[in-house]
Parts: sequence; C-alpha cells; structure tokens
Amino acid sequence: MRCAALMLFSVAAVDAQAPPPPLQQPWEGVPPAYRNLPIGRLKIPTTLEEWRAARRQVKSVVLDSLGAMPPRPSPSAVRVVQTIQQDGYRVEKFVFDNGVDSEVPGYIAIPGGRQGRLPAVLTLHGHSSSKENMFGFQPSSQDVAGLLARRGYVVLGIDNYFNGERKGKGPAGDLEVMARGPDQELSLFKLNLWLGRTLWGMMLRDEQIALDYLVSRPEVDPARIGAQGMSMGSTRAWWLAAIDDRIQAVVGVACFTRYEDLIAIRALRAHGIYYFVPGILKHFDSEGILALVAPRPLLALTGDRDAGSPPEGIKKLEEILARFYRLYAKPGAFESIVYPETGHVYNSDMKRRMADWFDKHL
Repeated sequence: MRCAALMLFSVAAVDAQAPPPPLQQPWEGVPPAYRNLPIGRLKIPTTLEEWRAARRQVKSVVLDSLGAMPPRPSPSAVRVVQTIQQDGYRVEKFVFDNGVDSEVPGYIAIPGGRQGRLPAVLTLHGHSSSKENMFGFQPSSQDVAGLLARRGYVVLGIDNYFNGERKGKGPAGDLEVMARGPDQELSLFKLNLWLGRTLWGMMLRDEQIALDYLVSRPEVDPARIGAQGMSMGSTRAWWLAAIDDRIQAVVGVACFTRYEDLIAIRALRAHGIYYFVPGILKHFDSEGILALVAPRPLLALTGDRDAGSPPEGIKKLEEILARFYRLYAKPGAFESIVYPETGHVYNSDMKRRMADWFDKHL
C-alpha cells in the first residue's frame, strides 16, 4: 500500500553494512509559510462528563469531513457466487451493489465445527492490495483470514474502490487498467469532490455495507465485531470504528499517523490521495478521530521507520489517547507498540499480537 509511497523496510532486510537513511528532523527544510498553519487543537477533557458532552460535536466534524453519504442498500441484496472449502473453514465469495457506482466483491470465511454465534473480524487491505491477499489466494503478508478463522472467527473482507477486481471499474473504465492510462484513484477522488462526496467517505461507506452484511449473518455475534488492517487498511479500521460503534475492537498495523507531524517531516507524499478530506485540520488532528474509538480496545503496531508514521506523531498520539482511555478507567484497552528499526511491514509478531488482542477483547 501507499500509506507509504516511500516505503522504508526493516533494516534487517537490507545490507547490514549499509547505514540507514538519515531521519528527517521535524520542520527542517519546511518553508516558513507552512510552519504555523491554522490547525485546530482538540481540547483534552479533564473529566468523562466533559468528554461525553464534547464527543457528539467531534463526531459530527468527522462525519461532515467525509461529505455526502448516500443511503446504504439492504444486506439482503448480497449474492453468494462461489464456495471454497479450506482446511478448517469455508470461504464464500459474495457480491453486492453499493447502490451508487459499483458492484463490490468480497470473501467471508466461516469456521467449521463451531456452534452458536461467533465473534467476527472485518479485515481491510492496504493500498495496491486486495481481498485475495487477505484470504491467502495471492501471497501477501496481509494474509490473516486463515489464522483468524482457525481461531474461531468469522472473517470478512472486500475489494477497495481501486483495487482487486474493481480495477478498471472507475469513471474511465478499462482505460484505468492500461499501461500509461489514467489513475483510477485520482479519477474517483476528483469525481466524488464534484458530487459533494469524498473518495475516503465512499470507501468507508462500502466498509459499512460490508459490516451490515457481516452482522446479518446467522453465524455472527453482532456484539463481538473487530476490525483490523495494514497501512491503508489500518487507517480505514480506526476511521470506521470512529464513525460506527458496531466495531468493538481495533488493530491497526502501520499508519498510526498524526497529520501535522507528517507535514513537519515533509512527507505528505507518503500517503495516497484517497484519504485526504476537507476541513478536518481546521478542528483537530487525527487524535480527534482516534479519541472516538475510546473506550473500545485499540492496538496500534507500528515500525519506527514507517515513512507514513512520524515517530514524534506516534508519541503525541500515545500520550493523548492514553488520557482518553484513563477517563473511562480503561487504560489497558489502548496499547501502542513501536517496533525498532522496522519499516512498513506486517510481520509474524504483529499477526500474533493482532489475533491475541481479539482473543482478549471479543
């Protein structure tokens, strides 16, 4: 994914004698005009009552930044088109019409030999990835469906607007899968702005439709739903939890990003255009979005060399979010782990921690 167009890989993965690249110092080289932007500050409440009074307005700002969100279609319209038997679970391929501009394909993994309603995880892929990667049909470190399904979770994931089977389904059609053709992500970004929407809002809307289907399944306990993802999928997971209280636990791998700190290291280019929304920084930085997840369990797993996650921003988010979780007397429900000399990766330890987090909290 392009949470990092500049992916920095683990130092262990490169020549041991090659020195790591120098780290960008905050604000070094940033022109003076961009050092004092009119960025709003989230007021950190001192009591839970104060936060509960402010939370409604914070959520309203977040929702407004996403633009117009058309009504979602009924989950009863989802069509199952294929069933694939795997070791210990089955995978159903499904398709739904999002009611606006796309047919959306996805997979759902159902554990075998389990009784009653099960916990479930909505899994969200990264930029330039797909549902195939998450469900093991194409090799990728984002393959998590089998791991979770064998632990007893129903797992569901869809293709994002400009990935997987949805390539070539944008405004320019098949031109957008041709070499030297238009970029479908940019086309969708531009068109949605004209229509009073945002691409990011429409991406989250598709995930909400997928969530509607997930909670409608008879195998699923709708009170035990988690969301996890890497990179672009990580960001979607915590944004989705911020706007949809049905998500009860979150794991985000990479892209634990504070936007002002991204500007400070001259790394706006490290994120794709898909998630930029109008007006959000007039009110607050990403801590305003992440604070809406509290007190639901949130685990962030980030490499200290992840180009899209400035370490200074990670530290600020850790300090601010810890204060929100303490308001709820649930300090253990938020955890941030920073992996030293590690880039934009989803490694085996992260996967283990992800699964253990859901075992503990769902």
